Amino acid sequence: MHAKTDSEVTSLAPSSPTRSPRRPAYYVQSPSRDSHDGEKTTTSLHSTPVLSPMASPRHSHSSVGHHSRDSSSSRFSGALKPGGSGKIVSNDGGKGGRRKSEKTWKEFTVIEEEGLLEDEEEGKRFRRQLYFLGFLLAFIVIFSFFALILWAASRSQGPKITMKSITFESFIIQAGTDASMVPTDMATLNSTVKLSFRNTGTFFGVHVTSTPFDLTYNQLTLASGNMNKFYQSRKSHRTLSVVVLGSKIPLYGGGPSLMYSPGKTNNSVPVHLSLNFMVRSRAYVLGRLVKPKFYTGVHCSVVMDQTKLNTLVSLKKSCQYS
Repeated sequence: MHAKTDSEVTSLAPSSPTRSPRRPAYYVQSPSRDSHDGEKTTTSLHSTPVLSPMASPRHSHSSVGHHSRDSSSSRFSGALKPGGSGKIVSNDGGKGGRRKSEKTWKEFTVIEEEGLLEDEEEGKRFRRQLYFLGFLLAFIVIFSFFALILWAASRSQGPKITMKSITFESFIIQAGTDASMVPTDMATLNSTVKLSFRNTGTFFGVHVTSTPFDLTYNQLTLASGNMNKFYQSRKSHRTLSVVVLGSKIPLYGGGPSLMYSPGKTNNSVPVHLSLNFMVRSRAYVLGRLVKPKFYTGVHCSVVMDQTKLNTLVSLKKSCQYS
């Protein structure tokens, strides 16, 4: 026979007047067990109505067995996987794994972002360096081109030198000895050279110097003079006077061809001399970066007439410029 459950007994109790009155049911609460990881699970309650001691042993045994099975299934139902595989899995272990995985992923994401930021900063730095080098190269090219234009323009505006005259104040030949005490004729010559210097530059001035002014006879230097250095502003000119003199210059056998008797004009001999020097001019067009230089060599053929001392001798048609 099928054992009746508590619910059936309860439902049939009011409709059967012949049976004894319904007795109050009491419930047995199963104690909760500790989980394997040390944490307590939620207390599982299973309320099973228990019949009075007067119930039959079969019914009591069936109820107790049913209660035991329900309690066991209730106890482990929280630990079963939703898939129904029956494998007990720790909920805390799953959460810890997910947290660890999420932490590792976050760390990887942060490292990757830091690497991307470093690459981006390095790229920006490299582009800035390229821009700077390109700007510097463009500036050098433009500045060099501008400086080349200024240099070419200044080269066509070199200074001009014009020789004007020379005046011989005195010329004396007398006997003497040289530095090694060798007897020879000695010559003394005093003269003044005049010239004009013009700066044709429209946007720069020039600094002017020169080599010594040498007055020679048959490759023998009779007199020499130096021009003082000066600065000539743009589009301006000046007249210079340079003293050229020689004192007691040994002639070494060349005296007779230069000598004359003051009282005898028929014995005077014209002396052919050469005047040589070089004028050096330097302009600072763009500071010391563009400084063109100009060199002008002057060669003049001069005839000295010993009977016409202290007289201007024109050099306008006697000089060559190079």
